[in-house]
Amino acid sequence: MSAPHEPQFALHVEDLTVSYGAEPALWDIDIDVPPGVMAAIVGPNGSGKSTLIKTVLGLVAPVAGHIRLFGQPIGRMRRRIGYVPQRSSVDWDFPTDVLDVVTMGLYGQLGWFRRPGARESERAMEALRAVGMQEYARRQISQLSGGQQQRVFIARALVQEADLYFLDEPMAGVDRPTEDIIIALLKSLRDQGKTVIVVHHDLSTVEQYFDWLVMLNTRIVAQGPLRDIYTQDNLRQTYGHRAALIRG
Repeated sequence: MSAPHEPQFALHVEDLTVSYGAEPALWDIDIDVPPGVMAAIVGPNGSGKSTLIKTVLGLVAPVAGHIRLFGQPIGRMRRRIGYVPQRSSVDWDFPTDVLDVVTMGLYGQLGWFRRPGARESERAMEALRAVGMQEYARRQISQLSGGQQQRVFIARALVQEADLYFLDEPMAGVDRPTEDIIIALLKSLRDQGKTVIVVHHDLSTVEQYFDWLVMLNTRIVAQGPLRDIYTQDNLRQTYGHRAALIRG
């Protein structure tokens, strides 16, 4: 559960710069995402979307700036954070089954030296039921389709019962039924008061899925409630003059 008297923002980023060599991947980024929204981060390829998520989570070191999650640094907040990386970044040949992958989401609560027991296995099964993957609990993860693998990683995040979820392109390469399941789950989390932040690539669904928008192209172009931010002018500044406003 969220602690009382939470700070105003679930995510606060100030003066953030990240560089790979001489080229900045992110430049002077300021972001404020309030709690209880379903937010999309959109921008062209190479605009720094995944780098932003990884930097917020402490996986990439910034050159400058600071980050707060519910007013605290990431080191104090890991148990309240769920993360689903890009599917392409995962070693799917690792010899483990579906239930074990989901149970790994509890290691932050258990510690590495306490073995998961019956209660943890049941929590993992509940998460698998939520994504329609309970029948695959003992299937090797490498034997699943891309959409099934993504559902498993969603379940691993769900089992953490976090307050803030980050997902890096969770709908990339999945079929429409899987996308519908993922979006329904994320909206359910939002409706429970959780904050969901998604790197998203499909502008045709952004209005249908999200209520908060961050538009990024190395710098922040615009951010805020989607109804105010999703405009033709902001799209052109983010994607270039050939970008068109797409209504869901």
